[in-house]
Amino acid sequence: MTKFMLLMTMDGGNCDTPMLEWDQADMDAHMKYLGDHVERLRQSGELVEVNALTWPKHAKVVRATGVSAPVLTDGPYAESKEVLAGYTMIDVESEERALEIAAEQSSAPGPGGVPLEQPIEVRRLMDSDGDLQDF
Repeated sequence: MTKFMLLMTMDGGNCDTPMLEWDQADMDAHMKYLGDHVERLRQSGELVEVNALTWPKHAKVVRATGVSAPVLTDGPYAESKEVLAGYTMIDVESEERALEIAAEQSSAPGPGGVPLEQPIEVRRLMDSDGDLQDF
């Protein structure tokens, strides 16, 4: 078994309307799809953990200067939509299975039930034996 982190950004895929502006029925359908997806992963034993993150306005960035106390700033305030919205950690038999699960997440419905095609970044967790060969 191999662990993968599926990273979901605030990029809305093929939908430019922020989720908080969707009709309630569309938002409910989206959340139900994702909830059902997580439950299937839980039932199959492939789910390790899943979490949504708070809005970027609540984030803090810490930078250790090595000279004085760490610098703390609000943020991130990215110019792009590449702000992390949440993650799903899975433990699966193969990378192919991880990609299949990511595709299912990407197919979550948006307004009007149209699949969002939201990009999901798939990252393998580094092996516990210190696998550094891919750096």
